[in-house]
Amino acid sequence: MSHPTHVPRWRAVPLAPLLALLAAPGFVTVLLWLSGTPVLATWQLMLSGWASTAATRADTLMLAAPLLLCAAGLTITFAAGLYNLGIEGQVTFGAIGCMAVMRAFPDWPTPLLWTMALAGAMLAGAIWAGAAALLRRYGRVSEIFAGLGLNFLATGCVLYLVAGPWKKSGSASITGTEPLARELWLPTFEGVRLAPVAPALGLLAIGVVWLVLARSRWGLEIRAVGINAAAAERLGVPAAQRMTAALAVCGALAGLAGGLQVLAVFHALVSNVSSGIGLLALLVVLLVDARPAWVLPVALTFAAFAISAFKLPLALQVDSSLGGVVQGALVLCALIARALVVRRT
Repeated sequence: MSHPTHVPRWRAVPLAPLLALLAAPGFVTVLLWLSGTPVLATWQLMLSGWASTAATRADTLMLAAPLLLCAAGLTITFAAGLYNLGIEGQVTFGAIGCMAVMRAFPDWPTPLLWTMALAGAMLAGAIWAGAAALLRRYGRVSEIFAGLGLNFLATGCVLYLVAGPWKKSGSASITGTEPLARELWLPTFEGVRLAPVAPALGLLAIGVVWLVLARSRWGLEIRAVGINAAAAERLGVPAAQRMTAALAVCGALAGLAGGLQVLAVFHALVSNVSSGIGLLALLVVLLVDARPAWVLPVALTFAAFAISAFKLPLALQVDSSLGGVVQGALVLCALIARALVVRRT
């Protein structure tokens, strides 16, 4: 099975992303027109709905934070030549690790408890990604299929915990656990649901990943493995170890995203704690061709589309899934444009 490669000519030619930016809105516009949806009003809401109030702006940043963490981790795995489709399960298992620490040590000082809970989330995410790495290394199971299988297993684990050992007292609901005590929530700005530590961690993650991949020996070895693992091995790079490490680091960042979902967003472990953030991060990384410098603006754009889409049903009776259509169309058009540019050159 083929793995992601890096094509220098694609990086040097601005035509492909330009074609994607032109073609994707055109495709969505035609779709809206054929379905009888008001085109101009829909686009106006999609482009500006996220900025309409302080609350929506805060929600956009809170969605962008875990998206940046997952995209930063995926940038590493793509650089190593790996498709980490198990990222959703790693977010979910990170949330489980975070809640496990919160439940086990409720009497610890709050700042220490937050720190250890997020550390537990990173460890759980890394372990879950490490399982895919071990299956790939010793069982010769592609990380794609291993990751998808582990996604289902992580979902089963969270459903079992929510409906069983960690269920709400006196309730048979499988929506989530008992909410955390208010003093255990990460601090937010007054009047909005913005916990500043979340976007700060997202920005830090993408900055560190860019620096490591571009300026460190480890990053150089990761990129060498991604280009040609066999050649890198002959040059003395332990390819299998670097691939395992890349998956583990990605899992740790995804686990941290899951921990933030527990402490800053849901304030509980819920059955759909990942909320599709891992898959959305995959779209971001595909669109930017795994270039860390472009992850931030694209992640913010995708988060803005997602938040704006929530306003569509009430304002225009348009399903909120349109936000996902726009995001998917951008990625699809970018991949097609990339293929066309490479074919021509």
